[in-house]
Amino acid sequence: MATMHNHPELDVADVVVESAVVTNSPARKALAAVRIAFGFTFLWAFFDKALALGFSTGAITNDAGEKTGVDYFAQDAAWLNGGSPTEGFLKFGADGPLKGFYNSLAGTAFADWTFMLGLLGIGLALTFGFSVRIAAASGALLYLMMYTVVLPKDNNPILDEHILGAATMVVLGLTLAGDTWGVGKTWARTHLVRQNRFLR
Repeated sequence: MATMHNHPELDVADVVVESAVVTNSPARKALAAVRIAFGFTFLWAFFDKALALGFSTGAITNDAGEKTGVDYFAQDAAWLNGGSPTEGFLKFGADGPLKGFYNSLAGTAFADWTFMLGLLGIGLALTFGFSVRIAAASGALLYLMMYTVVLPKDNNPILDEHILGAATMVVLGLTLAGDTWGVGKTWARTHLVRQNRFLR
């Protein structure tokens, strides 16, 4: 005789309901605006490096360093056309105690794919407000790694925009910033997230 095992479904009443840490409406909207702005920053970096849109990647410059045009989807510049999004910065920009480590990663498939998928994933999650905790943790780690590529810093021995970006990621992750002007609340109600709160 077969034995039947009952596996009760997860009851909504059993779910730990998380309240927003910041409840003031203007503050929530400010956090949402910062979240979306950072999300767009990551997405723009992804598309510029993938397609050579002429800002950081694909710009044509003259001998004086002035921009004279754009070579869209440039051969060996656009990631989707043979370019490496990590080689230039990690090979020629790295300096300090971790220079050898970053030089060894420059242009490798592992570094390129991890960096580009990170930009895309973090950008999408922050822009639309889902999985903000994972996106914020990943974004903070990426900012901290970029901070350590060049040490010591020229203008300030401790702080620069990468540290400020990492700190902002932490704030966004801790305040459920995807719930305002995003899909965070809907995402939180899915079965997957109810069972795996870290995906919130």
